[in-house]
Amino acid sequence: MTADVVTVDIDASLDDAVGKLLGEGVGSVVVIDGETPMGIVTETDALEAARERGRPLAEIAVSDLAHPPLVTTDPDRTVQRVARTMAEEGVKKVVVTEGLSVLGIVTLTDVVYHVADLRKEAAAAAEDLAERDWRRD
Repeated sequence: MTADVVTVDIDASLDDAVGKLLGEGVGSVVVIDGETPMGIVTETDALEAARERGRPLAEIAVSDLAHPPLVTTDPDRTVQRVARTMAEEGVKKVVVTEGLSVLGIVTLTDVVYHVADLRKEAAAAAEDLAERDWRRD
């Protein structure tokens, strides 16, 4: 999980969001209303909106682009469960929340970095299962 989540206010323009994307070197910004996460805007969303709308970015509201519903997870979830959620929901980013507060974000890149951990977890589970089967026989 990345704890430094880049956010943009729900009342911001796409120009504001793109400024944060570029300035922070991230691929998405979480759209918040106060401290409550409301959606997400990705680089792809920004490019598509710019191309399709043909208007200055300052005239495009972030609230029009934010992806609801926002896919979230609890901070105690394993990488494997978050990866499964990503696959099931068809998303590349999952926001980690506690109550209505944003604690972090897990991206597909984060999951890739933890593939070795996932393999170890799978191997341990397989060993446990084999051990239980052996004891029953």
